[in-house]
Amino acid sequence: MGIMAINLAGLHLDVAELAVLLIFGIPIVGILCGTIVELAKMLRRGEGRRAGAQSEEETRLIQQMHRQLERMEERIEALETILIEREREEAHQ
Repeated sequence: MGIMAINLAGLHLDVAELAVLLIFGIPIVGILCGTIVELAKMLRRGEGRRAGAQSEEETRLIQQMHRQLERMEERIEALETILIEREREEAHQ
C-alpha cells in the first residue's frame, strides 16, 4: 500500500508535506490577521489625536512588524522550496 498523496493546484504533496504546510500556514494566517486587526485599532485610535510622539511610536511599531513579516515570508518561501525540492528528488528516484 503506497503513501497517500494529494494533488493541490498542480503541486503533488504527500500527507507529511501537506501537514507541514498546514502546521506553518495556519499560524501565519493567524499572525497576519492579528496584525491587520491591531493596525486597524491603531488607525482608529489615531483619528482623533494630533500627530506627535505617539504617532512616531506607532510608525516605528508598524515598520518593525513589517520587517518581521518580511522575514517570516522569506522563511516560508525557504520551507516551500525545501519541500518542492524534496518532492522532485523523490520523483526522480
